[in-house]
Amino acid sequence: MTYTGPIKGLLLDLDGTLYHGTRMIPGADRLIGQLIEQNIPFRYVTNNSSLTPGAFADRLQGMGIPATAKEVCTSAEAAAAYIAKVKPRANVFVIGESGLRQAAEEAGLTIVEEGADFVVQGIDRELSYDKIAKAVEQLLGGAESILTNPDLLLPSEHGLRPGAGSIGAMIQAASGKVPTVIGKPSTILMNFALNSLGVSASQSWVVGDNLATDIAAGKAAGCGTVLVLTGLTTADNLESYAAKAGCRPDVICADLEALSSYITERNGQ
Repeated sequence: MTYTGPIKGLLLDLDGTLYHGTRMIPGADRLIGQLIEQNIPFRYVTNNSSLTPGAFADRLQGMGIPATAKEVCTSAEAAAAYIAKVKPRANVFVIGESGLRQAAEEAGLTIVEEGADFVVQGIDRELSYDKIAKAVEQLLGGAESILTNPDLLLPSEHGLRPGAGSIGAMIQAASGKVPTVIGKPSTILMNFALNSLGVSASQSWVVGDNLATDIAAGKAAGCGTVLVLTGLTTADNLESYAAKAGCRPDVICADLEALSSYITERNGQ
């Protein structure tokens, strides 16, 4: 990262960065208020494909964090946009929840049970053997495989649960098809979010709590990166996680208050 000017835009992770489940991380509301006050554009960027942007905005607002649907970029939206660009009006077989199905429809894709051009898969908490079998059938028949995000585990009220990547591993093992991955650390979601943001990568910063996804994605996209120690990564596990991820952030902030101070200092406010 060589850009030394002011921060012109931010791509913000959600879970572990701005909230834990349904609980706002202290300072998240003040951070977003600061960005709005200082006219710094931002987008909420999430690997979670289960909800629509509007639903994510409602969740944030319910915690007291300002948000609109247009400020949310999901792996579901990016996946649908990717498919629509490769093959407009493509037939897709969907394994996923409402966020992914709605994104596919809004992108002009046709959801089908057979004859699919693409199998697009995200988290599906109503997954069945029949769905897996149909997906594999489509892939063996020539459909291309799209994975919204590679997360093997996801946080829940009851601890960690299998994520979209775990489902994808089963489909890949059965079909032999390696999927195109959309979500972090892939640059596909990041470029989708940067296009929505309208700010160049070199002038944008990615903020997140996960070195292997958020920070790795920011690095790959050419953005500045800020690791906040508010979620997965802590001061105690930082070095081991950095070694596993093979990357380090440009800046480390202990919490969101420290991030707010860094933005103020960087931008000379």
